[in-house]
Amino acid sequence: MFGLFNKKNKTLTTGLPFTFPKVDIHSHLIPGIDDGSPDLPTTVNYLTELHALGYKHIITTPHVMMDMYPNTRDTILKGRDEVRAAIENMDIDITFDAAAEYFIDEQFLELLKNDELLCFGKERYVLFEMSFMQESLLIERVIFELKTKGYTPLLAHPERYNYYLQSHERLIRFKELGCKLQLNLNSVTGYYGLKQKALGLRLLTEELIDFVGTDMHHEKHLKALKGLIDSAVEPMLLKAIEQNNTLV
Repeated sequence: MFGLFNKKNKTLTTGLPFTFPKVDIHSHLIPGIDDGSPDLPTTVNYLTELHALGYKHIITTPHVMMDMYPNTRDTILKGRDEVRAAIENMDIDITFDAAAEYFIDEQFLELLKNDELLCFGKERYVLFEMSFMQESLLIERVIFELKTKGYTPLLAHPERYNYYLQSHERLIRFKELGCKLQLNLNSVTGYYGLKQKALGLRLLTEELIDFVGTDMHHEKHLKALKGLIDSAVEPMLLKAIEQNNTLV
C-alpha cells in the first residue's frame, strides 16, 4: 500500500491526477429547506460549478430531522422539480435528482416502518446520519430493518463522528451487518480537521469506504473541493469514485 501522506504537501499520494466523480450522492442543494443552498440562483450557480469540476449527475440529499428540518417526500420532490426546471434550458450537461439524508429519530423510524423513505440507485441506498457527539443506540436496529425492507443502508461521513476518532471498530461491525460507508471528499482536504482527515485516510486504506460525496452546503465547501484539483490521489479513493460512477 502506498504511504498515506506526501511528505511535501501531506495530501493523498500516488502521483495520479485527481478526477472528480461523475455522480455526487450527498449534497444540500434544494433551496431553502435545510442548512444548504438558500435560494434558486445559488443552487444554479453551485450546479454550474460542480459541472465544471466534472460532475454529470447530482443526487441531492436534504436533511430530514424531526425537530429541525421536518422535510417530507413532497417538499423534497417539489424542490427537486423546481431546480430541474431552472436548469432545463441551461447549457450544462448535468442532471438533478433527490433523495434525503435522514437523521436517526422517531420520524425516521416511522418512515422506515411505512416504507416511505427516499432512496437512490438499483440497490435502494438510504443515506442516514447520527449525532456527531454520541452514537445512536438504535443504529444496529436501523441497519437490520433497512436491510429487511429491501434498502441498502449508507452511513454518511463516518470519519466526522467524534466517537470513532480513537477507534473505528464499530464501523467494521456496521460493514459486517451490510451497511455501506460514504466519505466526505472534503475530509481528505483537512477541511473538518486533521483528526477527521486521518480517520478518513485510514478508512480508505482499509477499504472500508464505498462511496464519496461533496456534502455541499455552501461556498466554503466548494472552495475546499477545488483544492483537490491539483492533488494526487490514493488508490482506494479511486475505487470509491468508480463506485459513485456506477450510479450514472
